[in-house]
Amino acid sequence: MELKDAVAVVTGANRGLGRHLAAQLVERGAKVYAAARRPEGVDLAGVIPLRLDLADAESIRAAARTASDATLLVNNAGISTGTPLVAGSPDAVRLEMEVNFFGPLAVTRAFAPVIESNDGGAVLNVLSVLSWLHPADLGAYAAAKAAAWALTDAAREELAPRGITVTALHVGYMDTDMAADVPAGQKTDPAEVAAQALSGIERGLPEVLADETTRRVKQSLAASPNAA
Repeated sequence: MELKDAVAVVTGANRGLGRHLAAQLVERGAKVYAAARRPEGVDLAGVIPLRLDLADAESIRAAARTASDATLLVNNAGISTGTPLVAGSPDAVRLEMEVNFFGPLAVTRAFAPVIESNDGGAVLNVLSVLSWLHPADLGAYAAAKAAAWALTDAAREELAPRGITVTALHVGYMDTDMAADVPAGQKTDPAEVAAQALSGIERGLPEVLADETTRRVKQSLAASPNAA
């Protein structure tokens, strides 16, 4: 997909990776709707702030009506509550699934007919290395991202006949607010991750593995579960 003159909707565009994705899309010549729960917090030049709350179905429908010229959807917004599955709060587990799985699903369902009506385009889903690696203390997040990986693969097959490609971005820790407590040496520059993701969209890749940790974990999926 050619990003010059594309019309992109980026969720969670007010900070972190989403802000880098929105900024780089503008640099590549795209029109960008920078979606956030509080659009007044979007301070990026060259974008159109757009209210979109993953927990509010009407705000999603309204966003799709406003951005009726969209050809690219970037499902970036998400949360991490640091909740284990067994001992953690059931409400927190449900919240992670609502935001990280049902949210992107609802946005995709709302924007797929919009993109199709504009002669097709693409969807980028921001996932995680924890789609495949499931540490106990982040069980809720890992479960939601694993579900979002399945969503991405199924949607890719379902949307292909409608002229819409679907790319998965898998990445480990990035230097964003969500990973503020992680040592700097373990985090990837989100600007570099954004560049890789956008290049992947342009090439029509089904998957972008943005760092060495993610590539290693993906490769290990073929190993025996009992391997040391």
